[in-house]
Amino acid sequence: MLARRGVRCLVAALLWSAAAAQLRYSVSEEVTEGTVVGNIAKDLGIDRNTLKQRKYRIVSSAAEPLFHLNPTDGILYVSRKIDREEVCERSSSCLMNLKTVLENPLEVHYVVVEVTDINDHSPVFPEEEISLEIFESVLPGMRIPLKPARDPDSGSLSVQQYRLSSNDHFRLEVKDKGDDGKIPTLIVQKQLDREITGFYTLLLTATDGGKPPRSGNINIKVNVLDVNDSPPVFGKDVNTVTLEENCPVGTLVIQVNASDSDEGANGEVVYSFSNSVGYKILKLFDINELSGEITVKGVIDYEEKDAYEIEIEASDKGLAPLATQKNVMIKIIDVNDNAPEIEVTSLSSSISEDARPGTTVALISVNDLDSGLNGKVVCSISDDVPFTLTPSVQEKTYALVTKTNLDREKQRDYSITLVATDSGKPPLSSEKIISVLVSDVNDNKPEFLQSPYTFYVSEGNSPGASLFSVKASDQDEHDNALISYHILRDGSKDNKISSFLNINSEDGHISALKSFDFETVKSFQFQVVATDSGSPSLSSNVTVNVFILDQNDNPPVILYPVNSNSSAEGVEEIPRNVNAGHLVTKVRAYDADVGYNGWLLFSLQQVSDHSLFGLDRYTGQIRTLRSFTETDEAEHKLVVLVKDNGNVSLSATATVLVKVVEPKEAFAASDVKSSAKVDEDTDVTFYLMITLGSVSVLFIISIIVLIAMQCSKSPDYTSKYLQETNYDGTLCHSIQYRSGDKRYMLVGPRMSIGSTIVPSSHANTLVLPDRRRPSEEVWNHLYDVVHE
Repeated sequence: MLARRGVRCLVAALLWSAAAAQLRYSVSEEVTEGTVVGNIAKDLGIDRNTLKQRKYRIVSSAAEPLFHLNPTDGILYVSRKIDREEVCERSSSCLMNLKTVLENPLEVHYVVVEVTDINDHSPVFPEEEISLEIFESVLPGMRIPLKPARDPDSGSLSVQQYRLSSNDHFRLEVKDKGDDGKIPTLIVQKQLDREITGFYTLLLTATDGGKPPRSGNINIKVNVLDVNDSPPVFGKDVNTVTLEENCPVGTLVIQVNASDSDEGANGEVVYSFSNSVGYKILKLFDINELSGEITVKGVIDYEEKDAYEIEIEASDKGLAPLATQKNVMIKIIDVNDNAPEIEVTSLSSSISEDARPGTTVALISVNDLDSGLNGKVVCSISDDVPFTLTPSVQEKTYALVTKTNLDREKQRDYSITLVATDSGKPPLSSEKIISVLVSDVNDNKPEFLQSPYTFYVSEGNSPGASLFSVKASDQDEHDNALISYHILRDGSKDNKISSFLNINSEDGHISALKSFDFETVKSFQFQVVATDSGSPSLSSNVTVNVFILDQNDNPPVILYPVNSNSSAEGVEEIPRNVNAGHLVTKVRAYDADVGYNGWLLFSLQQVSDHSLFGLDRYTGQIRTLRSFTETDEAEHKLVVLVKDNGNVSLSATATVLVKVVEPKEAFAASDVKSSAKVDEDTDVTFYLMITLGSVSVLFIISIIVLIAMQCSKSPDYTSKYLQETNYDGTLCHSIQYRSGDKRYMLVGPRMSIGSTIVPSSHANTLVLPDRRRPSEEVWNHLYDVVHE
């Protein structure tokens, strides 16, 4: 044992020096538990005093490991008895890979343990005894393969040779099959004679290559059988019969008869179809092995085959049966069992919708596998379609032609049912559906989805961005339905504006090359032409109405106060003895925008004394909040901020210088002021006249629009912009619009016109009377609005 351990250590040292990071040991199977495999710590050069501290161990997930490592001295031991055939079944080499681990620092070393085989198993046959039956008539050289013995050991320790006991009539041949091992074959080497010897007992021995060798035996018992030497003989019966096709399964066709002069089982006759009979006949006919009756098994079809020749075999029941053959001819009689067949020999993939009546679409041929009247066929069309069948010169051939004009837009394809009927009794018929596609011609011009189009575009749009799109469709298809768009330009006023428009010829998206200004252009119209790609092409026009929507792009303009330098500044003189609530002056402003964008609010941006002056945020009126005292300054500066109510509000400021004077001075100054400021007032009056004139014109236009709206019966009401005056002196605009069955007007919050405030709406939204009210109510309502 010590010598073996020394050899293993020497091998491990040599392997370590060659592989550096991996050790290799070998151990024989079946060694006792605790057998030393090798000193891993020594072979790796690890200090054995540090092994326990560094937790030297084997990393394994096996429940019952084959090896264990002593953490104190680093020696590898066998944990339990090793059966190589169990661990490495059917493997030429048996290698066990172990991973050992050291901590602080972490080291991993791999160890390979080879389990070597020993001859601990004997060859074993799968059966204890083999029984063979061989007829005495077999010729020498007959081969009988035998089941080989199995040895779990590997390599040279497995089965190496077979031996057969000595005899005169049999010999043994062994073939090496590689991984399957050596296979024994029993060969008859001399003619058998049952009358001399009717039974043989042979001993087969399998030996492995161990030293000493192990072996296993099996007995082979050979029983020699007697020979049957008289075949059956058929009688001289009629061997030709007739059979109607489609006869029921089980119909008797014919019965054959044969006899055998042997006795016992050798004289009993059985019937069958010979091996020369094809599988198709076997599917159609069956034979009773005892009586010789041939019956129908499948469907007999005259069109498939009109006659069958079947070879019948009669054999005895001897151990070595003898057989005799006889042919039977079966002729099939035809019946009308096949419906006509329709074949489309030529079919146009499509036919133009402008094809003339009589145009050939397809060529049809019909056929019937039956004969005589059963095979005479008439073809027709069962559907009400613009097609008809015309007989051809060739028999059983027809032409499918158009009967009337076609229109693809009404029906793009047709499913035509062809019916073929034979002249049998009863007649049989069949149908075939063919599809005919009608191809398109350019006979439909494009049609726009709307006519006219109406779009609303906010002013200040981005140049080049898509504003809106038009869409047209064409009932034709392919190139005939491929539509391109362009804008019709003819030099008119509206088309001067449309010259700044661009349209995408493919999708109809329209963009503007410049921004629109509501204050310059409020609406315009142009025409778009849609043209298909047919040859010749067709086109259609549509009118596009564009309304510009106002945006908050105009700041408020101060109308009063304005000095001679056109600056929003003014001087107001008031007596010192005025009471609280005295009107000092009124700031007037105007915004060119409409709606909320033109609704102005006033606030004091700067004031010298907040307790002395107050500003109405809606009217722009500056009033005193209290009486003047002796301690109040004689001059006060007020800066008024005017801003609109747009989403991003714009503003302007006006400066009012208030001078407080004594009553007498104020009276005298008023006379001087009235004469001195004639020129200045003339400018202000001029602007006010222009403003009031504009407002009046807009008011008249608003009344006309309202009357037109009352007279209109169209349910789709588009918003119109109507300019109104702010009756507190501030010029602004209003918007009318419809929501459901109500119409609304957007005005300043302090405008009181006797109309109803709508709940949940803005404070400046007023309900206008419904346009379906009598005209008298509308006029009365407008009259109230004006005089409020």
